[in-house]
Amino acid sequence: MSRLKRARERAWAFFHKPVLDSDLEAEIAAHLDMAIEENLRRGLPYGEARRMAMIRFGGMDLMKDQQREARGLMKLDILLQDLKFTFRTLSRDRGFTLVAVVILALGIGANVAVFSVVNTLLLRPLPFPNAQQLMWIAPPPQKCGMSCATYSTDAYDEFRMYSRSYQDVTGYFAFSSPDNLALSLGGPPIPATSIDVIANFFQVLGVQPALGRLFTADDARNGAAPVVVLSDAWWRRQFNADPAIVGKAFDMNGHQTTVIGVLPRSFDFGAVFAPGTKVDAITPLNLYGPPRDWGNIITMIGRLKPGVTMAQVQADADAAAPHMCWNNKNPQSCGSYARHGVQDGVVPVPLKDYVSGKLRRSLALLWAAVGAILLIACVNLSNLLLARAASRSKEFAMRGALGATRGRIVRQLLTESVVLSGAGAVLGLGLALVLVVWLAHQGSFALPLLSSLRIDGAALGWTVLIAVFAAVFFGLVPGLRMAGGNLQESLKDSGPGSGQGRRHELVRAVLVVSEICLACILLVGAGLLLRSFLKVLDVDLGFQPEHAAAVSVDYDDNAPTGDLSAAKRGAIFQGILSRVGALPGVEAAGMVDYLPMGQNRDWGTPFPKGVKRPDKFPTGPLVYVISPGYMRAMGTRVRGRDFTWDDGPKSPNVVMINEAFARYLGSYGNWRKGEEVNRILTDGGGNDLHVVAVVDDVHEESVEGDAGWQIYYPMTQASPAGSHLVIRTQLPPAQMAASVMGALRELNPTQKAAEFRPIQTLVSHTVSPRRFFMLLVGCFAGLGLLLAAIGIYGVISYSVTQRTQEIGIRMALGATTDRVQKDVLWNTLRLALWGVALGTGASLLGARLIASLLFGTSPWDLPTYAGMVVVLFGVAALSGYIPARRASRINPMVALRAS
Repeated sequence: MSRLKRARERAWAFFHKPVLDSDLEAEIAAHLDMAIEENLRRGLPYGEARRMAMIRFGGMDLMKDQQREARGLMKLDILLQDLKFTFRTLSRDRGFTLVAVVILALGIGANVAVFSVVNTLLLRPLPFPNAQQLMWIAPPPQKCGMSCATYSTDAYDEFRMYSRSYQDVTGYFAFSSPDNLALSLGGPPIPATSIDVIANFFQVLGVQPALGRLFTADDARNGAAPVVVLSDAWWRRQFNADPAIVGKAFDMNGHQTTVIGVLPRSFDFGAVFAPGTKVDAITPLNLYGPPRDWGNIITMIGRLKPGVTMAQVQADADAAAPHMCWNNKNPQSCGSYARHGVQDGVVPVPLKDYVSGKLRRSLALLWAAVGAILLIACVNLSNLLLARAASRSKEFAMRGALGATRGRIVRQLLTESVVLSGAGAVLGLGLALVLVVWLAHQGSFALPLLSSLRIDGAALGWTVLIAVFAAVFFGLVPGLRMAGGNLQESLKDSGPGSGQGRRHELVRAVLVVSEICLACILLVGAGLLLRSFLKVLDVDLGFQPEHAAAVSVDYDDNAPTGDLSAAKRGAIFQGILSRVGALPGVEAAGMVDYLPMGQNRDWGTPFPKGVKRPDKFPTGPLVYVISPGYMRAMGTRVRGRDFTWDDGPKSPNVVMINEAFARYLGSYGNWRKGEEVNRILTDGGGNDLHVVAVVDDVHEESVEGDAGWQIYYPMTQASPAGSHLVIRTQLPPAQMAASVMGALRELNPTQKAAEFRPIQTLVSHTVSPRRFFMLLVGCFAGLGLLLAAIGIYGVISYSVTQRTQEIGIRMALGATTDRVQKDVLWNTLRLALWGVALGTGASLLGARLIASLLFGTSPWDLPTYAGMVVVLFGVAALSGYIPARRASRINPMVALRAS
C-alpha cells in the first residue's frame, strides 16, 4: 500500500473515529459473546464463563488503544487528549491562569512592539523599489552646518556628469523652512510646508504617483508654469481626497499653481528625510534660475547600477570630486569638494544607514531591555508552575505508578505551558498593536520612519517564535522537576514540609535571585539613561527657551535689490516689532531668519583686519541675520551693544560674534579676554565688519554637541533667508497667539495662519530621540521591577505556606510574632542581597556597552547604583512584608492540627 493511500486512510479514520469506535465495540462484544457461549457449552456457570472469556481476551482498553493506533493518527489523538486535559485543568484554576496569561502578555507584548520598532527602523528596507541601491552622497559632518553638508547646483551637475556608478543622481533643496507655503482659498492664507526637489527626484527613488503624474524636466525650466505634487495626507486633509484634484489650480504663495499629481500613501518625505516634519507638498527646483548662485543648497541621492560595490562607489566619488566646482564662474572653486584627508571629500553611504544607522546602538539596548523583561516573565511563570506542580505531585506520582513515562508527564506540562503561552501571545499581540499605533501617531518624536510603524508578517512570526521559546523556557524546568520526583515519597501522606517541597523551594529561590539580577540590570540601564537625559536638559543652550515663542512672518519684499531693499525691509520689520512689542504681556520682540536647532548656513570665515590668513583654517561660522531686540527676546546674554535701526545700509557694517568664534579670532589677532568688542574683521570680499558685541555660545544644531562658531548680521544690512518673529512673554504662548496674529494681519492682511510655536518645542524636538528611548527603557525597567516584586512575593508566600507547621511549633514553643516576621523578612532580604550582588556585577560589566549612549554620565555613576540598591531592597522588603504578617498571625493550634 502506498504511503499516500495509507496516510489518506489514517486521516479518514481519525475524522470518523466515533463510527469506527462503535463498530469496534460491537465487534468486540460479538467476539466476547461467542467466547461466553463456548464456555457455557463446556458446562461453566455464566459468571465463570464470562470471567474466563475476559481473561482470554486480555485488557479491553489496551486492545482498543492498539486498534486505534493501527488505524488512525495516534500522536494527534494524544495531543488532543493533552489539550482537553489542559483546558479542564486550567479552567479549574482560573486565578493562576489569569495571572500567568497577564504576565506573559506583558512580556510578549513588549517584545513584539519593540521588534516592530527595530524592524521598521533597521531591518525592513526603505519604502522604495530596490532600496539597497539608493545612496546618500554628502561631505562628512563639519562645524559649518548644512552649508558644508550640501552641494552647489554646479557641483551637482559635474558629479552627475563624471560619476559612472549611478543610474542617475537627484536631490532636494535643503534649506526649506516650515510653513513656507501659503494656500489661499478665499479666507486667511493656510500655512503648509513644501520641499523643492530636482525634477528627477521621484524617478530616482522609484516612486509612482497615486493620481496624475510627477515632474518632468520641463516643469523645472525657466519660465515654466508653477506646478505642485501633493502628499497623500495633505490631499486628504485639505482637499477632502478630491479624486478630480489633478489639473486644478490654486493660489500658492501668490501664484496660480496647478496640481499635477498626488503621491501614494506609502511615501512620506518627512519620515525618511526630515523626521518629525510634516511635508505637505513637493515643488520642482529650478536648477538654472536664481539657485544657481546660492552656493551649497542641494543634498544628493543616487541610485547605483546593479552589481556596483561600495569600494567602486567611493573610488568613483573620489574621481568625480576634482571636477566639481562650487561655482563654474569661479575656476578657483573647482576641486573644493575633493578629498584632502580623511575628514573631507565626497562620501557616499547607503541611504538606509544615513536614515537610521545612528540609532543602531539605541535600538540594540531597547531590544536587550525587552529581552530581559521576557526572561523575568518566564522565570516568574516557572516559579508559579513549580508551586502549582508541587501541589499536584501526588497526581503525577499516581500517573507514573499507573504506567505514565517521564516523557509523557513532561509533555503534558509542556502542553499546559504552550496553551498559556499561546493565550499570552494573543493578548500580548493586542497590547503590542495598541502601543504600536500610539507610537506611530507620536509626531513629537523625531525618529525616522516612525509613522510607518505597524504589525506586519515579520512581527507575527516573531510573536510565534518568542511564544514557543517562552513555553519551553518556563515549562521545561517544572516538568523535569516533577517527572523526576520519587514516587514513594510523593505517594506518602507527607505534609507540606517534606523534602520534595524543600528542594522545590531551593529551585524557586534560585529563580527569584535571577529575576532580581535581571531587574537590577534594567534599573541601572534606565537610571543611567535618565541621568543622561537630565544632564542634557541642564545644558546651557546660550538662550532661554522658557517663555519664548516664534511665528513665521510674511512681508512684502518686492523692492529693488541693494540699499533700497534693505531700507524697505528695515522699515517693515521696525513696524512689526513696534506694533507687537506694544501688545500686553510682550516683554521683548525680535526677528531672525533661522531659529536655533533648525536650518543654518555659513558665508565664509571673516578674519581680523590686518592679520594674514593661514593657508588652512576651519570652515566659517554659522550665519544668522537678526533684528534689534532679538537677543533679548531669546534670552541670550550680550557683551557690548545690540543692533539698532540706525545700523542701516549706509552705515558701517556691524556684526556680533559668539564667545567661541571670538576666542578663535583672538588667537590670531592677539586679543585679550574682554577686548573683542570694537575690533574690525574683513570678509572674503574685503569688506570691513565692526564687532559691536560678543554673545553667549548658542547650541545651534543639537543640545548634546558642542556649540560651534556663530556670527550675526543686522537685517538692515544683510538679506535674511526667512523671517521669524520671536517674542518673550510670561503668558502662555497659546494665550498670546490671537493678539500677535491679529497685529501681524493689521500690518499685512495676507499673513498666513502660521503656528505660534514655543521655542521649547525646538529643544524638545532635538532631544526627542533620547527621550523616546529613555521613556521606553524606563517603562520596561518599571515593568521588570513589578514582575520581580511578584516573584519575590510568590516565593516568600509559598515558603510561609510550606512552613506553616514549623512556624506553628515555634510559636507554640514561645517564638514571638516580631521574631517570626523578622525571620521571614530576613529570608526575603537574603534573596534580594544575592540578586543585587549578582546584578550589580553584571551591570558594571554591561554598562560599558552603553557608554556611547550616555551624556555627561559615567557608566559607573555611583548615585545610579545606589538608587538601584535602595529601590530593589525597598521593593523586596515590601514584597516580603505581607507574607511576614501572615506568618506572624498563624494560630499554633490550627497549624499543629493540619496534616
